[in-house]
Amino acid sequence: MQQIAMLGGGFIGRFYAESLHGQRSRDRVIAIYARREETAQKFAADYGCAIWSTDMEAVIAHPDVTMVCIALPNNLHAAAVLLCAKHKKNVVCTKPLGRTADEALHMMQAVEEAGIFGGYLEDLCYSPKFLKALESVKSGALGRILWAKSREAHPGPHSNWFWDKEQAGGGCMLDLGCHCVEIARSFIGKDVRPVEVMCWAATQVKPIDAEDHAIALVKYENGAIGQFEVSWVFRGGMDLRDEVMGTEGTIWINNFLRTGFEMYTSGKGADYVAEKAESNSGWLFPVGDEVNDLGYNHMFTDMFKSCEEGRQPAETFYDGYVVNAVLDAAYHSAESKQWEQVNLPVWRGKEGLSQEKTLTDYDADHYLIKEEITHDGRHKLILKDKVSGKIVEKDLPLTKPETT
Repeated sequence: MQQIAMLGGGFIGRFYAESLHGQRSRDRVIAIYARREETAQKFAADYGCAIWSTDMEAVIAHPDVTMVCIALPNNLHAAAVLLCAKHKKNVVCTKPLGRTADEALHMMQAVEEAGIFGGYLEDLCYSPKFLKALESVKSGALGRILWAKSREAHPGPHSNWFWDKEQAGGGCMLDLGCHCVEIARSFIGKDVRPVEVMCWAATQVKPIDAEDHAIALVKYENGAIGQFEVSWVFRGGMDLRDEVMGTEGTIWINNFLRTGFEMYTSGKGADYVAEKAESNSGWLFPVGDEVNDLGYNHMFTDMFKSCEEGRQPAETFYDGYVVNAVLDAAYHSAESKQWEQVNLPVWRGKEGLSQEKTLTDYDADHYLIKEEITHDGRHKLILKDKVSGKIVEKDLPLTKPETT
């Protein structure tokens, strides 16, 4: 059983508490730190916390606390992690780990030097659809992964600090792109180094200093491409979609916006529908189990089991640091309008990979480019001569199925 101190009593802290008290049941949030006394008191009353305070260190250091969960604004993550390291308290931290890779690396090193457990709360890498897709990719169902794309777009975050570039460290790219980078990285292979990024980012609608829309390409050392699309100006709810393409197959995932649950209501008596929903009337797209569908249940189960069993979780502080490094390069690219290198002074994956090629022999003299049955009934092959490089077509006789 974990006795958890929640740092932050806002939107994400409450989401986490719902999951923590609902999935494994035996884990309890027993303490709450919030910057405002009224927030701490209300959270304590709602979730049965015996301990509440506006003193972060006092909550972390409380002798009954066995695990600290950071659900604070981005600019407070580092200070909270350093206090956990000081008091030797296991810690899990919401995304993004840091505002920059340097900040994230400092946090990772503090946790490792203190010998405490550190888990990166990247919930979308624990959603049921993602886990099933990742299992298929790892089993080889898609062959060699060539391209992984992730999209998150919605009308913008709930709390005021997200819109403040100094507190948040960035805009929608840091807020949403952290999910997308780690999703693509998981499909391509976490041990494959991301090498450079090309990014476009702009402030299209919102009166803020940070970006509200961004698109980027991430090159990996083995030739694979990651892609993300993020926006705080999308209208119509929260759009979470992933695509993975390999040499032997493709996966499409729609996590949230269109999930097979559709409802029409006049709005009479309607209340909360789903995160980032913009209306509670008309045609709506509710989510069956929002906490579970967004990955929180599987995430905390993995975190706490990993801590209790003395092993690394699927998402670690190291992963959060790599994500921050990719996003740093994306921000540099958005300014320079050039491909920018991903700076990873600490890299624990494979070294010296080169772009893989998959060539299929048709016969001793030709590679197979494509085989198809055309609309006019031809069984057609497109081949490349291994010596001359010439592209040729060849028709095969159609075979009829045997009848009995």
